Amino acid sequence: MFAIDLQHLSKSYGPVQAVQDVSLRVPPGELFGLIGPDGAGKTTLFRIMATLLLPDAGTAAVAGHDTRGGMRAIREVVGYMPGRFSLYPDLTVAENLDFFAALFRTTVRANYELIRDIYEPLAPFRDRRAGALSGGMKQKLALCCALIHKPEVLLLDEPTTGVDAVSRQEFWQVLGQLKARGITIMVSTPYMDEAARCERVALLQEGQVLRVDTPAALQAAYPVPLYAVRATGSLYPLLQSLRAYPATRTVYAFGEEAHLSLLPAATAAATTGTAEADLLGYLARAGHAQVQLRGLTPTIEDTFMELLGARPAATAPTAR
Repeated sequence: MFAIDLQHLSKSYGPVQAVQDVSLRVPPGELFGLIGPDGAGKTTLFRIMATLLLPDAGTAAVAGHDTRGGMRAIREVVGYMPGRFSLYPDLTVAENLDFFAALFRTTVRANYELIRDIYEPLAPFRDRRAGALSGGMKQKLALCCALIHKPEVLLLDEPTTGVDAVSRQEFWQVLGQLKARGITIMVSTPYMDEAARCERVALLQEGQVLRVDTPAALQAAYPVPLYAVRATGSLYPLLQSLRAYPATRTVYAFGEEAHLSLLPAATAAATTGTAEADLLGYLARAGHAQVQLRGLTPTIEDTFMELLGARPAATAPTAR
């Protein structure tokens, strides 16, 4: 039995097709990631799995229970942390935790061992209203409330968005501990370093699954050599020049530099060094100064862009 089993799942909102024929299977105990830009369908999938939405077509089963007829059973064994902070801001830390424990007919004391490491930094603020907490503390409290009934499956929709780097690191350490306890975790994230921590990831675009694989396999799947290019001045003129370069295959912005792949003939020439020399000469003639060109190992985001069939563009969509 799979912990999560989605088969040919579709969901639309009027004319907008949010999810299209999605099939995913996650075995028990796996840490699985959903990666995709805004509007890719991640939140819709989470809401279907959490029994907050019904699909238009297909089936969704969580912990062996179908979402259409097993809503009550699923809610007993699933912990759900939505993308937006959804606890009661006027209740204190302790009151929120007690309330969610009561909903599941348990107590904080009964399952405290599961949330101990997450809750202890919050303990000095147990009487502070949840709405007055920092972003990282809100995140910890929301996770405690999602875990208080000791779920089998944990659904986390972009749990670290807007949280500082230290809190993000701590959060993923906690996820590792929860996975070691056998909890199945599905998480969406806009951060590629976090995606690399998952055992497998699904790349989503416009409600469809582009590919499911391990992070290492996705990085290795990039089909041609990839280069990072930067020069003095604004990135946009450099992108414009690279788009106009006859040997360009794909190019897109990536931070302060451009990621560039070349057409097959130019890629073959790269083994002799002529492709790099030709490109540097072209950019110099185009007026770009202090051009730096280096080969790089493709990231998951590079593979995502490749799967999208990216064409030369001034900006790249942000994977979320």
